[in-house]
Amino acid sequence: MDNSSGVGVLDKAVLVLNALEAGPASLAQLVQATGLARPTAHRLAVALEHHRIVSRDTQGRFILGPRLSELSTAAGEDRLLAVAGPVLTQLRDLTGESAQLYRRQGDERVCVAAAERASGLRDTVPVGSALPMTAGSAAQILLAWEEPDRLHRGLRGAKFTAATLASVRRRGWAHSVGEREQGVASVSAPIRGAGGKVIAAVSVSGPIERLTRTPGRMHAAPVVAAAERITEAMRRAN
Repeated sequence: MDNSSGVGVLDKAVLVLNALEAGPASLAQLVQATGLARPTAHRLAVALEHHRIVSRDTQGRFILGPRLSELSTAAGEDRLLAVAGPVLTQLRDLTGESAQLYRRQGDERVCVAAAERASGLRDTVPVGSALPMTAGSAAQILLAWEEPDRLHRGLRGAKFTAATLASVRRRGWAHSVGEREQGVASVSAPIRGAGGKVIAAVSVSGPIERLTRTPGRMHAAPVVAAAERITEAMRRAN
């Protein structure tokens, strides 16, 4: 067997998964594609199905299972955090403000990484904090490029409008002043994954006294540049 790891059962399971990469397969097609004996192919496919690594389509054919997608998402999250950490630190040092990374989870956005301003007035958002999708520049970014139906649902109860999100899409960044929290301003830009889909938002935030009532004028350029660096690094990592 080519590329043998020395662990026969694992090598055979990988043969099954590689065969399913091409699309749905009946047991007979799996046997033909893998060269495995029929009982072996069946036993492995059913065992992989038990662990959700393999599934079945409506015709009963074997297909790649949902667990692979879950693992891929987790791996992407790890890559995103590894790539974003140094960029957030650079963004904080460049702007003098706290920098955050947000991902959407259902009807909330979660701070998954942050580089805090060392001293003075700061907008501290602890990693793991869940904030609403109805206010703040990061929420605008995470909603602006959604499918129309999901976008309009997201606007219910929001402190921003469809016109606001149209402006965000046009200029490629968002800002908010006292929208999520009184006295706090922020600027955010999109991080894009495969196919250009927005997967996260990078932000800087701080008191209006420093960011002013037009925070984008001060910080849009470095925030957009940080988002583009993370996007490009993620693209190279894939």
